[in-house]
Amino acid sequence: MKKVYIIGAGPAGLTAAYELLKQSKDYEVVVLEESDAMGGISKTVNYKGNRMDMGGHRFFSKVPEVNEWWNNMLPLQGSPTYDDIILDRKMTLSPGGPDPEKEDRVMLRRHRVSRIYFNKRFFDYPISFTCFKNMSFIDIMQAGFSYLASLIHKRKENSLEDFYINRFGRKLYSMFFEYYTENLWGRHPRDIAPDWGSQRAKGLSITAIVKDMVGKLLPGKKNRKVETSLIEEFSYPKLGPGQLWDVTAQEIEKMGGTILRQCRAVKFHKNADNHITSLTYESSGKEVTVEGDIFISSMPVRDLVAGMNDVPSEPARIAAGLPYRDYMTVGLLLPKLNLKNKTKIKTVNNIVPDCWIYVQDRSVQLGRFQIYNNWSPYMIKDLEHTVWIGLEYFVDEGDKYWTMEDAEFTRFAVKEILSMGLIDKPEDVMDSHVERVKKAYPAYFDTYKEIDTLIDYLKTIDNLYCVGRNGQHRYNNIDHSMVTSFEAVKNIINGIKNKDNVWNVNTEKEYHEA
Repeated sequence: MKKVYIIGAGPAGLTAAYELLKQSKDYEVVVLEESDAMGGISKTVNYKGNRMDMGGHRFFSKVPEVNEWWNNMLPLQGSPTYDDIILDRKMTLSPGGPDPEKEDRVMLRRHRVSRIYFNKRFFDYPISFTCFKNMSFIDIMQAGFSYLASLIHKRKENSLEDFYINRFGRKLYSMFFEYYTENLWGRHPRDIAPDWGSQRAKGLSITAIVKDMVGKLLPGKKNRKVETSLIEEFSYPKLGPGQLWDVTAQEIEKMGGTILRQCRAVKFHKNADNHITSLTYESSGKEVTVEGDIFISSMPVRDLVAGMNDVPSEPARIAAGLPYRDYMTVGLLLPKLNLKNKTKIKTVNNIVPDCWIYVQDRSVQLGRFQIYNNWSPYMIKDLEHTVWIGLEYFVDEGDKYWTMEDAEFTRFAVKEILSMGLIDKPEDVMDSHVERVKKAYPAYFDTYKEIDTLIDYLKTIDNLYCVGRNGQHRYNNIDHSMVTSFEAVKNIINGIKNKDNVWNVNTEKEYHEA
């Protein structure tokens, strides 16, 4: 029986463990996880009965395998959720599916609403024609002409700035993308490779804009859905994303797999043939070295390569220079939010229906905030009397924000939303909780432009498979992270040596939620 060590209990690592055990009896599988929590950056934090989703995760995929996998772990709801019941709100149900009012192991169907908050007004996200209704006449004219200019003259896409201007025009780019992107990455878009945009952003469509205009200007066009650019359905675990990975971990252990928590992989020992023979992990202050046959890594590439012996100078340099962006969120429990729900979507206590809201206010550091009430009514201890939000900040580990005491950082965050008018006074905050997430976002600058050289080297290590967002230093969604593991497991079981299929997941130039 071959021994497989999997580094990291996030979506990619746990998917790989589950698939190996499900498909074959020939492997002994051990997962090493640095923390106590399952799910990596997709974990859910339970603070006094109020749950926090680290980063916000919509479960949506065009990959049938992934949808089937999710449904196997958490079957789609067959009866309405609590908030849909009291609001008499319709949602897609799965005949014979579990009742979320009676069972926990259930996947909900939810409305997707995400908007941009700019100059104390809401704008559609993704950008659509409806965003113009909140703009001044001068801004509308400038946006229109700059967008037309972007259609006539396409810039060579050497940077993320070029990518956005080509798709939105300079005016909309400066309003809705420039500051947010710089806040997110800590770099101006002109200094970032265009890859992130090609994976994540939806472009403006002239056809879509014309249809939107016709729908607004011609009353007879009754077949248009209200706010189609805002409303989509997505799946979401009843108790947050971490629930899916907690369930997966339980299934792994039922099949005989081992998950070692609070065990951090630090060294990978290669022989003269560039074959990994063993790894060393830290546990309870001690180093433990174990031998293995196959190694699947979802840990950050920079740390993986730093822990290897005899790495050639060029791959070592590139790996050491790969950048990351870290993340902090402040959970705030409030009696209400000073944002009016002017949509036609019914919500409990008529709060705004957004799952998350992008903040474009250049006077604050806040990048985005989540309204957990809207993700799932079961994320909130007292849904009908409180609003539970998460203020999200993009930071660098060790910077002035990261090193603030929790109480100090909370005061800073509260002051920011007070200045934005989201609350009336600091005393409105009933409770708070701070979370920090390291290496949440692999970034596309510095040595990233040379990553193909590093990938070519990693492919030469015959028994190493790099999977997931950090494992490949690519901004993968959950489904793409899982697919990298599907491909790795397929190769392992079938003895396929070429790893191009693993590395080629999510490299096409389209956004899979489009």
